Amino acid sequence: MRSILSLLILASLMLTTACKRTVIIPDEELALIFRDAYLTNAYLEHKHIKVDSMNLYAPIFEHYGYTTEDVQLTIGNFSKRKSARLGDVVERAIAMLEEEGLRYDHEVVVLDTIREVALRKATRVVLEDSLIRVSSLKDTTLLQITLPAEAGKYEVSYSYKVDSLDRNDRLQRKMWILRKNGSKNSMQIYTLQRNREDRTSRTFQADSLSDSLCLHLLVFPNKPKRPSITIRDLKVTFTPDERQATQALYEEQLGIRIFADEMYRQLLAKDSIQ
Repeated sequence: MRSILSLLILASLMLTTACKRTVIIPDEELALIFRDAYLTNAYLEHKHIKVDSMNLYAPIFEHYGYTTEDVQLTIGNFSKRKSARLGDVVERAIAMLEEEGLRYDHEVVVLDTIREVALRKATRVVLEDSLIRVSSLKDTTLLQITLPAEAGKYEVSYSYKVDSLDRNDRLQRKMWILRKNGSKNSMQIYTLQRNREDRTSRTFQADSLSDSLCLHLLVFPNKPKRPSITIRDLKVTFTPDERQATQALYEEQLGIRIFADEMYRQLLAKDSIQ
C-alpha cells in the first residue's frame, strides 16, 4: 500500500508535465497497473534496490497500452468524479494480489505434495538384516559393510548390545562416505555402550562425487580380543535427490494422470488425512 501511494504522489507531482493527447484509463485496467507496480516495488525491496523514478513504471504502462501521461491524467481526473474514489482502485489492486496469493499458495501445496509423494515412492531399502551375532574375531567381518553410493540421502539404523562376555575395552563404530578420489567424508565415530541395548540412527548425504557408504559397526581401538555383540534390525534406506525422484515419478506417470486436477485432489486429500 505504501509503495502504491508513493507512485500516486509521484504521478500527481508530474501532472503539469503532460504535453500531448492523453486518455483516461478505465478503473479495472488502472487497478491492474497498480497491481503490477506493487509487485515491482516488492521485488525491488526484496533485492534491496533503491529506485525513485516514474521511469521505472513506464514499461508497465506500455504493457497495457498507456503512457506515463495517461496515468497522470487518470489520477488527476479522480478529483472531478463524484461517484469514484482512487482508494477503490487501490483496494481492487490489493484484492487482486490477495486472490493471486491464495492461488499460488494452493499451487505450492500441490507441488510440495507431488514432491513428497515422489520422495516417498523413490525411497528404497538397500540393506536389511534382522540379526547379526558376533562372538569371535572371525565374525567381525560381518560388521564391515560397504555399499555403492549414489547422489541422495542414506539413513542407517539398528540396535546393538555389547554383553558381559565381550573382552574388549572402548569398542567403536565408524561410518563415512568414501569419495571417488579416495578421501573420506562425513566421518562419524562413536564409542559403543556396554551391557545395555542401544538404538542408533544416522543420516548421510551423498553427492555425485561419492563412491560408497562404509559402515564399520565394530572397530577395535586396541588389540582385538574375543567380542560378544548382537546387532538387531539393521536397515539402510536410500532416497535419491528431489530432482531425480520427481523426474522418475513424472516418467512413470507420463501420459496417465499425475498432472490432472483429479490427481491433485487425491494427493491433497491423502495428505490431509495423514
